[in-house]
Amino acid sequence: MALKRIALRDFVIVQALELELAGGFTVLTGETGAGKSILVDALQLALGARADAGLVREGAPRTEVSCEFDLPQALLPWLDEAGFEAGDSLLLRRSVDSQGKSRAWVNGSPATATQLRELGERLVDIHGQHAWQSLTRPEAVRELLDAYAGTGAQAGKLQQLWSGWRAAQKALAEARAAQDTLQRERERLAWQIGEVDKLAPGADEWDGLNADHTRLSHAQALLDAADAALQALEGDEGGATALLSRAQDLLQDQEHLEPEFKAVAEVLASSLAQAEDAAHSLHAWLRKADLDPERLAALDERMGQWMSLARRYKRQPQELPALLAGWRDELSRLDAAADLAGLEAAEKAQGQAFLAAAATLSKARAKAAPKLAAAITQAMQGLGMQGGRFAVQLQPLAEPAANGLDDVQFLVAGHPGATPRPVGKVASGGELSRIALAIAVTTSQLGTAGTLIFDEVDSGVGGAVAETVGRLMKQLGRDRQVLAVTHLPQVAACADHHLVVSKQREAGGTTSAVQPVEGEQRVAEVARMLGGERLSGTTLAHAKEMLGGA
Repeated sequence: MALKRIALRDFVIVQALELELAGGFTVLTGETGAGKSILVDALQLALGARADAGLVREGAPRTEVSCEFDLPQALLPWLDEAGFEAGDSLLLRRSVDSQGKSRAWVNGSPATATQLRELGERLVDIHGQHAWQSLTRPEAVRELLDAYAGTGAQAGKLQQLWSGWRAAQKALAEARAAQDTLQRERERLAWQIGEVDKLAPGADEWDGLNADHTRLSHAQALLDAADAALQALEGDEGGATALLSRAQDLLQDQEHLEPEFKAVAEVLASSLAQAEDAAHSLHAWLRKADLDPERLAALDERMGQWMSLARRYKRQPQELPALLAGWRDELSRLDAAADLAGLEAAEKAQGQAFLAAAATLSKARAKAAPKLAAAITQAMQGLGMQGGRFAVQLQPLAEPAANGLDDVQFLVAGHPGATPRPVGKVASGGELSRIALAIAVTTSQLGTAGTLIFDEVDSGVGGAVAETVGRLMKQLGRDRQVLAVTHLPQVAACADHHLVVSKQREAGGTTSAVQPVEGEQRVAEVARMLGGERLSGTTLAHAKEMLGGA
């Protein structure tokens, strides 16, 4: 898998550019200020780097960059999960307008910058000209060792375990700090629950109490009404039942003369039966009815208890059962929060899981550290640091941290017999660049990215060291696509393919162009890199010799 094509439109000082790229080792060269790193910047934009309106060529509404890669089979699951179609190749496109607004596409479908970055990490490995600066950053040093040890996934899982442990520690600390408050709150709730529990309010009891109390309060009026109704129905001086019976008898006596009387007599018979039923019901009610002043007093007392508690807790009486249930739920939650033993057990378990994983990671790091040191030491010998020695030092941290139990440092001894000391304290700028290059070459073989890019990582070296750099990159190019931005003719001479970046002045301003060179044109470019713009027979001969030797 490799980068096949890159196209730019209105990018910085490039008006339009479309470039086909091949496998192996390709160099980009050109005069200072010609824009050799523009292609790298454009590629990084297509791979999700931060969008900036300053990337848009002056006077243009927007810039657009597209990159086409061979599609690695390992990316098919990722594309499927993200909802992108998979074709024969992978096309990434990004545009930025003059306001800095960015849009992105993967195989023609809209994408996010985050998705482009995820793809970029799998497709391209970029080593910048300031790579040496990371040698002094503890997190970068640790990540590099983890990458070499193949423990990146372990380190990621360790971060999750650390987060879980910290959360458990926080929960425990908060519970301990809040114990007094929780205890007071629990005591308050328990007292309130006890108060209302004495009443033991039933869910629908209040409505029943109200109904019973209302009835007993008006018992005498009810008795008088029932008695008067019976008198009206059965009174000795012509009650309703007696009158209905007499009317029925009169009509029945004349039914043989007037047939219509029969229907009326039947209605009267029905009314008489209903009146007699009503009288029967009233007799039954009066037999059991009682003023029952004791029952009324008991109801008054019970309702008074309800009303007293309701006023105390500023609720309606009928709300007391629900209030009691809510307090019981809240007390259960407080009991769980006050479960220090449970929280301590959870914190201990989380801590043990983290420390066990951290110990396993430390062992893997300790095993890989000498191997990484030996590989970088070997690479240093060919980069002008003969006899120099590289070391990877692991020391235990005073306290566990999210990244484990180890403090990882890179140490270097610049000459034989010297004691290795921290890189940033003993190495010069040129040495740092060479050490960074040694690390880049050593660790670039670890990744799965099909394209390696070296952006002027060879600054600060020259002579035989530069030839070594060129040979190393050519060697890397046998297995993967390597692109290098360089100013060293020794490196350029080793390349399988050579691209020249040049500035062109036009009526609309300055633009940058990229052209592949071969044969005499390539000889001329290497000669320019050797001796400047004025080519002499000597520099041309030297350039031919370098290209022939490479």
